[in-house]
Amino acid sequence: MPSFFKQKKNNKDRRNKHDNRPSPSIDCSLDANLAHIKQKTGNSADVITRTLTVGNEFKTDIALVYVDGIVDSQSINDFLIEAILEKHELNEKLMQQEAFNVMKEGVVAVGSVKPIKDWDELFSSLMSGETIIFIDKVNGALSADTKGGERRSIEEPTTQVNIMGPKVGFTESLGTNMAMVRRIIKNTNVWVEPLKVGKVTNTDVTIMYINGIANEKIIKEVRERLKSIDIDSVLDSGYIEVFIEDEATTPFPTLYRAERPDVVASNLLEGRIAIFVDGSPFVLVVPAVFVQFFQTADDYYFRSDIATSLRFLRVLIFIISIFAPALYIAATTFHHEMIPTKLLIVIAAQRETVPFPAFFEAVLMEVTFEILREAGVRLPKPVGTAVSIVGALVVGQAAVEAGVVSAAMVIIVAITAIANFATPNFAMAISLRLLRFGFMIAAATFGIYGIVLGGILLMVHLSSLRSFGVPYMTPLSPFIPGNTDDTVVRLPLWKFNKRPELIADNDNLTRQGENQMPGPDDKRGMINSSLDKDDRNES
Repeated sequence: MPSFFKQKKNNKDRRNKHDNRPSPSIDCSLDANLAHIKQKTGNSADVITRTLTVGNEFKTDIALVYVDGIVDSQSINDFLIEAILEKHELNEKLMQQEAFNVMKEGVVAVGSVKPIKDWDELFSSLMSGETIIFIDKVNGALSADTKGGERRSIEEPTTQVNIMGPKVGFTESLGTNMAMVRRIIKNTNVWVEPLKVGKVTNTDVTIMYINGIANEKIIKEVRERLKSIDIDSVLDSGYIEVFIEDEATTPFPTLYRAERPDVVASNLLEGRIAIFVDGSPFVLVVPAVFVQFFQTADDYYFRSDIATSLRFLRVLIFIISIFAPALYIAATTFHHEMIPTKLLIVIAAQRETVPFPAFFEAVLMEVTFEILREAGVRLPKPVGTAVSIVGALVVGQAAVEAGVVSAAMVIIVAITAIANFATPNFAMAISLRLLRFGFMIAAATFGIYGIVLGGILLMVHLSSLRSFGVPYMTPLSPFIPGNTDDTVVRLPLWKFNKRPELIADNDNLTRQGENQMPGPDDKRGMINSSLDKDDRNES
């Protein structure tokens, strides 16, 4: 082995050995502890230290340390500082061995207080928004939960906008997001497991699932994958997604991102697991299946016939988003017999002055629309919408008048772009935009046969994908008859008798009782008959 690699391996082993060493305990000297905090934080201006002196005859120093901006200053003033200063007999009690128990049980008026023995735990709590309490000449410290600071208020979701249902979306606050889900599912079986991910950022990551409904094997798999992440920083749930997905070489998303609490709650009730990341308004839901990306919360707030028709429309949107430009290229380049004669004459007249083949036309217009779409997203909102709409109209009209592209191609590309915008899930919409170019190349090379071959390869690829071990095309492939009530066709809610078999716990698949079909029963008929009889007597 070369010396460079030996040295690199030795350095790695030395770092691992250093990381595994136990953290030193907290000193009993207040000055030494405060000096160590200043040294570790670089004497940062936002790390606030407040020293209090209590007692009459025998005075004792108490220090509060917190990070400004991520704590609730009002709670610190009202429930910590004032509570400590108002306890005049505190000095004698603090001289005893159970000093922290006295502070915890009789002084600190904060909901969550826990003892801390080592520096790693102390700095983790300090940087999470908790206040550290030191007592001079007493080993250890206390951590009081005073998390707060400026937070964005709860607003309507921006990426999952619905007509019906709740109008609230997740925020960047981990506690707020979990509380919104708990308000929907008021059950003690909603379990939460906290984790820390990111060696530098120490980001709070939380797993939420319903005990007894979620599959224990999937829960264990999620837990192990999250614990195996070894990176410096986690700034959003997207950082987590790329490390725990089953397949990294596919354009399709294998984890579902949700911005709505009701969507997360409905997935938990089906046996799925939610992954919350502090600082991210998007919650990861696993495992995810293909049909899930074409469903919206509105589907469950409308009647089943309306929801089913909308899902059929989304299937048509999926076909148009991928195949429309490719079919036009194949028909105008190789298969003229597929086009009606009158329409073929019109298209031929339009293309008479166009110097480029249909494939180059399609690529030129698709790239132009992608540029306009990206510009509309990045520009300020008042300007972005105007630029994207006006730019598309001006560029398309100018391209047709200049003879660079035909009017039919502009129509095809515009319809494709609109269909892509109508895709419910943004991650799936981006995937369809990438696949469209692949089918355009296949159509320009082999015609309709290339499109058919690409479609077969696409179906094989989709059938081979997994999301935490669950087949991506479930329940269509493998076909599960008992779980097809919520796929392309959405049956009435009273027919949702079973949870997904490969996702939920096999011992708890029953979702609701039998005979839930609405309609008058015998008892109701007796009531209606008696009411009719009373009405006749009164008349």
